[in-house]
Amino acid sequence: MELTADNKLKNLIVVGDRVLIRPKKAAEKTDSGLLLPPGVREKEKIQSGYIVKAGPGYPIPMAAEEEDWKPEEEKVKYIPLQAREGDLAIFLQKESFEVMYEKEKYFIVPQSSILMLEREEELF
Repeated sequence: MELTADNKLKNLIVVGDRVLIRPKKAAEKTDSGLLLPPGVREKEKIQSGYIVKAGPGYPIPMAAEEEDWKPEEEKVKYIPLQAREGDLAIFLQKESFEVMYEKEKYFIVPQSSILMLEREEELF
């Protein structure tokens, strides 16, 4: 199997309550038609993009008396995130971390910084 950028994304594991977001293309013009330089577009307080990967959620503290016979994956429980892969997220830029992966820009965002989600779901 050939490793493409999308295949490599499948190998990424997002931890905790964070999501990996591919930003939407920013508007290049204002409503009145003025061109915006890239620096202005990237410094917006609120950004939007599509969730590519989501972490498992918020870890739940376990009781001190842990059963040693349980497999390791059963010892940690999570409260799942509301955000899901494929959702359009509107989030606070200042609380996100910008990363470059495979020559593309992404944001790592904690769920608490996501203001709104848009999800395409079939009605039937």
